[in-house]
Amino acid sequence: MSTGNFWDLNVWGLIILVGTLLASMLLANLLKKSIGFLRKSLIPTSVLGGIILLAIASVYKLITGEIFFNLAIFGGNGVETLEILTYHGLGIGFIAQTMKPAARRFDKKRNGEILDTGLTTVSGYLIQAIFGLAITIGFSFLVANLIPAAGTILCFGYGQGTGQALNYGNIYEQDFGFVGGRNFGLTVAALGFLSASIGGVIYLNYLQRKGKIKVSEEEITKAINMEEVQGKDEIPMNGSMDKLSVQVAIVLAVYAVSFGIMFGLGSAVPGLRSIMFGFNFLIGVLVATLLKNILRLLKRKNIVKKEYVNGFLMNRISGFAFDMMIVAGIAAIQIDLIAQYWYTLLILGVVGAIITFIYIKIVCKHLFKGYEHEQFFMMYGMLTGTASTGMILLREVDAEYTSPAADNLVYQNLPAIVFGFPMMLVATFAPKNGLTSTLIALGICVAYFIALNILLFRRQIFKKKQKVEAQSTEEVVSE
Repeated sequence: MSTGNFWDLNVWGLIILVGTLLASMLLANLLKKSIGFLRKSLIPTSVLGGIILLAIASVYKLITGEIFFNLAIFGGNGVETLEILTYHGLGIGFIAQTMKPAARRFDKKRNGEILDTGLTTVSGYLIQAIFGLAITIGFSFLVANLIPAAGTILCFGYGQGTGQALNYGNIYEQDFGFVGGRNFGLTVAALGFLSASIGGVIYLNYLQRKGKIKVSEEEITKAINMEEVQGKDEIPMNGSMDKLSVQVAIVLAVYAVSFGIMFGLGSAVPGLRSIMFGFNFLIGVLVATLLKNILRLLKRKNIVKKEYVNGFLMNRISGFAFDMMIVAGIAAIQIDLIAQYWYTLLILGVVGAIITFIYIKIVCKHLFKGYEHEQFFMMYGMLTGTASTGMILLREVDAEYTSPAADNLVYQNLPAIVFGFPMMLVATFAPKNGLTSTLIALGICVAYFIALNILLFRRQIFKKKQKVEAQSTEEVVSE
């Protein structure tokens, strides 16, 4: 079967599109280094690159009436390709993160703080979903084509980033008639990054003026330890198969197995197909965890002689995947398709930023004493952008990552997935029967939020209860 001439645009479309995305990030990086207010804004380079492409595409559409990324030079269907890149970036990034070597052992106190971080993450999703649903339930009576359940996308766009916002926007658009759902989700995610960058900088400057923190003035460059690249008992860097190729092969093999599982479950229960494929990152995490445990067992029994997985290279793969996910997701937004929702989106964005800020501030003040500011910036950045955004904000107040906040972010993923899974099921239930199911979903979110916060503040709640009971006992004895 012939693919045509190698000079045909359909052969080069994907390469040119990906090259354009990467070039926009290079340009964004140059602008950040050169322009003072951009450097101080802490806006991620991938976000700025996406905004540059979004501006170019919007101006082109305004002048010509055509979609910029659907030009023949990008293969004729570039917008669809951008959405595909966003979708796969999420799954590949999470698999690479999961495949990294196992977490270090902590004492009881640190394990408790990691659990609390995971609970805070899921509680953050829930409070975003609660306020998001409240807003879109109200606006659904005023705005045409806006479904009441659209507000759940706030917790995916802010709490989990571009990939999941696209996933649920697509599910709502394809299965429940939410016109412009994909673009709605992508826009919410973009607003989240802006909330992290702008809101984070404003609060950083406030705390610095108050003398409560010291902000790093210059970007810290950390030298790479060769043991990170070539650890003990690891396969060689330049063996019969390049070490980076091995890491990429492992990640894509896991992703291929994940596809097989999703395809099988989707074929067995066709009604759940869109939901199964919306959980691509979660299925990938489970398969990666299984493979990691198998490799560990084989190494322990001396069947496998060398360590095949390298944490440093897996970090690079996940970083690249998330950068591509973000820049492609923002570039894929079509402004004209969400024009009717602009004030709903604006209110969602502002309320999402404020309520996330207030909630995380309260939690960090009471539960993470000794490093509450570091934990706050890490959590606020993560719950309005991605883990990378959280690390960017954290670096401003903890350049060497000496506080426990960085470890909390890395190791909270397991409890966050366990406690956050019901939230994904609620999100797929919310739009099924219009307003009725949305109100039920809102009630479930409120109840779950209360339950998780009782667990989160368990020490404070039960400590006070025990203190009251002790005082009552003393009074009885004295009488």
